[in-house]
Amino acid sequence: MLRTTRLAALAGAAAITLTACSSTGADDSPSAGASGDSAGAVVEGGDLRYGSVVDISTWIAADAAWGNEATYYMAVYDSLLRTSATNEIEPGLAEAWEYNDDLTELTLDIRDGVTFTDGTALDAQVVVDNLNRFREGASPDRGLLDAVADVTAADEDTVVITLSAPDPALEINLSLQAGLIASPSTFDAEDAQTTPVGTGPYVLDTAASTIGATYVFTPNEDYWAPEDQHFDSLTINYYADASALLNALRDNQVDVANLNSVTQIPDAESAGYTINSEPVNWKGIILADRWGMNNEALGDVRVRQAINYALDREGLLQGLEAGYGEVTTQIFNTEGDAFDAALDDAYPYDPEKAKALLAEAGYADGVTIVMPQTGFVPASEYELIAGVLAESNIFIEYEQAGESFFGDLLGGTWSAFNFGLNQEPLAWQTYNQAIAPGAAWNVFHQADETVEGLAARIRLGGEDGAAAAQELNAYMVEEAWFAPFYRVLGVIVTADGFAVTNKSGQAVANLWDITPA
Repeated sequence: MLRTTRLAALAGAAAITLTACSSTGADDSPSAGASGDSAGAVVEGGDLRYGSVVDISTWIAADAAWGNEATYYMAVYDSLLRTSATNEIEPGLAEAWEYNDDLTELTLDIRDGVTFTDGTALDAQVVVDNLNRFREGASPDRGLLDAVADVTAADEDTVVITLSAPDPALEINLSLQAGLIASPSTFDAEDAQTTPVGTGPYVLDTAASTIGATYVFTPNEDYWAPEDQHFDSLTINYYADASALLNALRDNQVDVANLNSVTQIPDAESAGYTINSEPVNWKGIILADRWGMNNEALGDVRVRQAINYALDREGLLQGLEAGYGEVTTQIFNTEGDAFDAALDDAYPYDPEKAKALLAEAGYADGVTIVMPQTGFVPASEYELIAGVLAESNIFIEYEQAGESFFGDLLGGTWSAFNFGLNQEPLAWQTYNQAIAPGAAWNVFHQADETVEGLAARIRLGGEDGAAAAQELNAYMVEEAWFAPFYRVLGVIVTADGFAVTNKSGQAVANLWDITPA
């Protein structure tokens, strides 16, 4: 058996996260299981009623997203590896795995005796086919396997993944949607979008489910890890807006739910639910035009630093998140190698310091920055941010974004913009998400010699890689590529009789970490 690699790292949700917004209006909330139970009662039969703030976009594993959709996928599929609640990579459908010496070949030992819920046996070739389908599929995160050059089946239970270059995030990625394994019977099935077939702990009961509202699952009687099947049945109810979810909580229609926003915490507590929270993403301003291509002022590091000094982070946290969160000036995950607690206060609120830096850079009368505004973020949020910055002679002019907002954003239409990004577990993931020249959220795709030198060291891992991650974090803060406000909390609420272990950087808990209390 291969040596099992254990990595002390969090599994992040590889999904981009905007500020959660509450919608007006309330539709009748879907309800499943027994109704009228108090929030303190376990549903008869050990059933779990889960409230989700997103609907499932597709059941096709090769096209899967993650983030808030992960609960749906974890119900019916297994991934090749898992990330535990104690932040270690652990066995999944691969029971052991090992890298070669130069970290360009990962060999996976596939678990014996596992069958899909349609009776098909799991083997190495099925895994190879799934990995290749993901690489070629429609998942918004298919780039998770960009470093993979080839995947082969060495024998019936051994898969060899060859990389074009070392990828420190590969093991984590194989615990997310990139590692989901579906039955080959679904590859060309006409109902693949609506009828998943996996090896997971539950089976979707399509007859009892209503697309866009309620999804009912029954136990997989032949599940290879029965200790992780904590409930006799699972129902996931999708609530289309914040009002619908709050109504469900008040009526005790759910046992466990993740919230749209931290502002719902008081209502959930009033309904008798326990609050469970961990940081999930950071929110702030991406100062994208660091070379001053469209806005000359942003090409001066002193202007970018001035923006950071101009931010009343505590005030913004209170005004935008009702005080729920953690102020910060760094974008890296608190549990990762790059994190440095001292950098959380690298730019204390100091309008006079901000003005002095602007004057030093030649902008004594202030600077003006044009940023986008969208209808799905409350206007009051934009006004608050602009008001805070104006006190330091940093003037924000908002222009209404159109239907092509994300395309325009990623295309470099705006030199800076308010946004939030997931706090990925590893520095290497954050680099690829927002810092690398090819990163989606380095929208001007600007390269920096110092950054690339540090990235090359991070890629090789080890003690030097960890040291380089710390250096990269410090460099990002000093060069002010970003202006973070705070870390946003992901909140999961539980009724009495239910328990959950949240995971930093992941929007939802692992399904197996939701248990009877």
